[in-house]
Amino acid sequence: MTPLQPPPTDDDAMHLREEVLGWFIRRDRDGWNGDDEVAFQAWLQADERHRSRYTHWQARWEAMDAIPADAVAQLRGRLARDKAVQQAYAQAGMPVVARQGEEGDEREGAGPTRRRLLVPALAMAGMAAITAGTGLLGWRQWQAQPVFTQAFSTVRGQQAEVPLPDGSRLRLGTATRLEVTYYRQRRQVRLLDGQAVFSVQADADRPFEVLAAATRITVVGTRFAVRHTPDMAVDAGVHVLVEEGRVRVARAAVAPGPGELELTAGQQVASDAQGALAAVMPVPGDGIAPWREHRVSFVDMPLGHALAEMERYGSTGLVLSDPAVAALRLSGTFDPRDTRTLRSVLPSALPVRLQEQGAVTEILPAR
Repeated sequence: MTPLQPPPTDDDAMHLREEVLGWFIRRDRDGWNGDDEVAFQAWLQADERHRSRYTHWQARWEAMDAIPADAVAQLRGRLARDKAVQQAYAQAGMPVVARQGEEGDEREGAGPTRRRLLVPALAMAGMAAITAGTGLLGWRQWQAQPVFTQAFSTVRGQQAEVPLPDGSRLRLGTATRLEVTYYRQRRQVRLLDGQAVFSVQADADRPFEVLAAATRITVVGTRFAVRHTPDMAVDAGVHVLVEEGRVRVARAAVAPGPGELELTAGQQVASDAQGALAAVMPVPGDGIAPWREHRVSFVDMPLGHALAEMERYGSTGLVLSDPAVAALRLSGTFDPRDTRTLRSVLPSALPVRLQEQGAVTEILPAR
């Protein structure tokens, strides 16, 4: 009776897979000789699992011959780009997700040469879904895997400049949270809260996409700003302002078509929480993001709304309890870091007075 073998551990399975792939790659390259074949046959006989696993993987690689030549060419380019992304972020000291590919043999040809290109990449990605007859499906699944992902955030009152691996740059405003994910065929940022300026490096093969609530913003290369502050009841929608280039704006759940619009430099648009777009308007005279220079501007804005906006940058120490006072209209440009100036301006700009109430100052109607 053959003694029972203990179940393989994860380390055993990983080691066996590495051995299988090592033999497969060596046999598929030039220079394989008789001595190599003898060693290979000895390895096959050494353990019954060796032949089984080798035959299993061989069937997968042969399925790759079904992948179209143009897809292989595209994959080669993506592999080179992924490697550049990895190197850029390694130099910047920023973490990245594990890469779905390493450099492969660059020789031209079909059949085995394709496998020489794809074996290292797909093997390291663990593409177990690729079996005979499903090579194209497996390749598409591989394409859908991210090559870079990272979350960035700022605290209240902070700004941050973020370089991305393709040369694009983000400027995060106060209390901002976003997630960046790069795929082989698109670049995506999910703005969860706050505001940011996007300086996008042009790449026609990989559009740049910003998702904010129910709004989708798509570009190739441009500079624009997006604001999304869902916790502010008076401003829970999305604002898009374009400084350079063209930007396509649409509801995130709707396929491209009549429901979208295109903004050019100097234009802006707002959407509500459901992604419905308002009319296109010109960008204000102070630009797409005056907060970069620590300026916050109000034009005939209810005092309650203006105060809530100032609070996004830091505590003002001011409180409102009278609805009539909160409805008073305020216009002006302020430095959100300078609450002393705000306190001195309010009584002269509006019919109000300030009264100390313990640790805070209440804004009351003027006597």
